[in-house]
Amino acid sequence: MSNPVVWFEIYVQDMDRAKTFYESMLSVSLEKLENPGLDMEMEMWSFPVDMEAAGAAGALIKIKDMPTGVNSVLVYFACEDCAVEAEKAAAAGGKIEKPKTSIGQYGHIALISDTEGNMVGLHSRS
Repeated sequence: MSNPVVWFEIYVQDMDRAKTFYESMLSVSLEKLENPGLDMEMEMWSFPVDMEAAGAAGALIKIKDMPTGVNSVLVYFACEDCAVEAEKAAAAGGKIEKPKTSIGQYGHIALISDTEGNMVGLHSRS
C-alpha cells in the first residue's frame, strides 16, 4: 500500500482565528469548500492541494458542538470500498461510528473507532 493517508481534518472553534493562523504559518491561502451534502452544519477551508503530487490533502473544519483540541485531527485512509474496511474494523474489535456515507462528487466515507478509542476515517471513490 502506498501513501495510505488521503485526507485530514483539523477541527476548530474559531474559523477566522484558525484560518489566519494556518495561512500565516504556512504562507498559503486556504480555499472555502462547500458542504458535500452531509447532514450537519459545517464550515470547511481546504489547504492547497495538487492532486498529481504526493501527500495528503486536508482542511480546517468547524462543526457546531464538535470539541477541539486534544487530538481533534481525523486521518482518512484510502480504501477500495470503505464499507468493507469498516466491517473489518468492527470484526477486529473496533466500532463503526458512521457507516458508509456519500460525500457527493468526492466519493464515500465511513468513520470507525479503533480498539484504543481513536476515531479514524475511511475514504473510497465508490
